[in-house]
Order: sequence, then structure tokens, then C-alpha cells
Amino acid sequence: MLIKQVCIRKRDLTTVDEICTLENALDILEESGYRCVPILDESGKIFRGNIYKMHIYRHKANGGDMQLPVTHLLKNATKFIYLNSSFFKIFFTIKELPYIAVLDENNYFYGILTHSKLLNILAQSWNVKEGRYVITVASIGRRGDLAAISKIISKHSAITSCITLDVGQDEFIRRMLFTLPADTDEATLNTVIEQLERKDYKVVEVEDLQKASELNN
Repeated sequence: MLIKQVCIRKRDLTTVDEICTLENALDILEESGYRCVPILDESGKIFRGNIYKMHIYRHKANGGDMQLPVTHLLKNATKFIYLNSSFFKIFFTIKELPYIAVLDENNYFYGILTHSKLLNILAQSWNVKEGRYVITVASIGRRGDLAAISKIISKHSAITSCITLDVGQDEFIRRMLFTLPADTDEATLNTVIEQLERKDYKVVEVEDLQKASELNN
């Protein structure tokens, strides 16, 4: 995954340094409109963590000293990835965070990858604009099932994307989602389904991406 192409660079971000007071940090957060921003060291190179608006307000409401440095309420100090991190590392690190800090090969702060950008990347993997039907095929997880199912579909249609689900969740059921091209007609779809089920691969769901897009618009 080429993180450089999708992350927001440090120069385009609102950040605070570690000696910034909670009062000043709150002003910065209010002015920027963000719910949290990265905290960097005085050199602007080292990621220290994040400061959240809600935590400052809670601190203030409880009569806390607003002249304390932001590091007093620092969060997510260990939540970061590297420019060369794998997709799986990114996916399981970001979880419910609004963004994840990105470090370069020198452990310097490079920028952030937002949650919304990651979701957009996942959405692109469905090839919604290039696809027509998404068929969900269930199998019992036998070795070679993915290759066999792909071969059956490829006899009648191209495959624009494939995603597998449930790996590790159920010992007996695997679901594979195949996206067929935008020019796929209903007759071809029905032929694909018939051929798959003839080989005991159950098509458990079919989604028409064009109809779904029309409904969303």
C-alpha cells in the first residue's frame, strides 16, 4: 500500500508542540474545527501523541489547571504506522481513531492517514464504478475453492475484483465476493450462478451496484 499517496503531509496539518498549554491547544482546536490534533516535540519531528478537544473540556469542567502542557492529556502515543507498513497493520491499528500518525524511516512524523481515507480505499477495492453485480459465493473452505470458483466465473465473465470474508471466523464457511464488470447483463449473471451452483458453490447474495448507486443518489 503506497501510504505516501494517500496520507496528509505534516506541512498541511494543524499540530501543537509538546510545550503548548491546554488553554492554547483548546484555542487551536476550536479555530481549526478538529476534534483532535497531533502533538509533536519542540523540533517538530517526533510524534508524541494526540490531544482531544473533549478531554481538555472535561479537564476544564473539573477545575483542572489549563496552563499545564498538552502532554498532561496526551493520548494514542503508541498508535502510529510507518510509510512501508502493510495494509493489515494499518487496518488493525487505526480501528476507531479519526486518523493514525505516519512515521518515516527515521521515525520522524510524516503525516496522518485518516479513517475516511482508509474507508475510501476499501470502497475502491469493490470497483463500484467499474462493476455491475457483486455475487457472494459460499464454500466450505476447501483448498482450491477460490481458484475453482474464479475459473467457473471467468468462462462467462471477467472479474473486476474479489474479496474474501470470514477467514478465521467460521471453520466451515467461507464467503467470496466477486464483482462482475459494468457491462454484465442479467443473462450472463444467471449463467454464472447456475454454473457455480451446479458445482455445489452456493450463491448466497447478489447485489446490483447500479441500482444501489441510483438509490444512494
